Amino acid sequence: MSLGKGVLAQLDVVHALVLRETRTRFGAHQLGYLWAFLEPAIWIGTFYTLYSIAGRQPPDGMDLISFLVTGMVPYELFLSTNGRVSVSINSNKALLFYPQVNPLDLTIARVVLEATTSVTVFTMFMLGVMLFHQHVPTIDDALRVVLGFALAAGLGAGLGQIFCAAGVFTNVVDRIRGPLIRPLFWCSGLFYTANGLPDSVREVFMYNPLFHAIELVRDGWFPAYQAHHASTTYAFGWLISLALLGLVLERVVRRRIEVT
Repeated sequence: MSLGKGVLAQLDVVHALVLRETRTRFGAHQLGYLWAFLEPAIWIGTFYTLYSIAGRQPPDGMDLISFLVTGMVPYELFLSTNGRVSVSINSNKALLFYPQVNPLDLTIARVVLEATTSVTVFTMFMLGVMLFHQHVPTIDDALRVVLGFALAAGLGAGLGQIFCAAGVFTNVVDRIRGPLIRPLFWCSGLFYTANGLPDSVREVFMYNPLFHAIELVRDGWFPAYQAHHASTTYAFGWLISLALLGLVLERVVRRRIEVT
């Protein structure tokens, strides 16, 4: 009974933190929640224009907008989750004076908000595609789409937790995080599929677990696409490793946070 009450109490804390994060993130801008949709829409619109000018076609069985959305939105989920989690302690230290709040609650709240936002944005984009083409798309495997999104969020959260814990000791982490993450934009399959890469290039790029997550999203969304080179086990292994390392580091720095 006491364990159950403790879990419910902690869920109430996380829920309150999610509401606070929502107001802080979206309430500070005039565009509010609309900006969560406009930001990826600008990126997708830009690359849609570049594709059209260059006359480049998406892979067989995919329309161009859906192809870009299934790459860009999971990547943005990874990127935003990593960024928000990595500063969750330093930007919310005042909350840690409350005995009910611990650093892990801050991480969970930000992951929940980013995942919910990305799934909502993805749904809005795909509804727009459906209205544009005036037909309901056939989703090959919805659970596989969800799995890809979950892996992208988990990878971002795990890596962000490591950066977050390391950032308690030095602010150098904030300076190197961007340069370390930026190359993933070009090697995560946002603008191409693993099946379409030369063998030598694909062998290198598939070391990137985020590439596997994006491939799983496309495999689940498009009936005509089979992600032959994506491995759920490989991506999940990375997720578990990053999460465990992040949790260990969080326990190491927790006392240091409490006494400062």
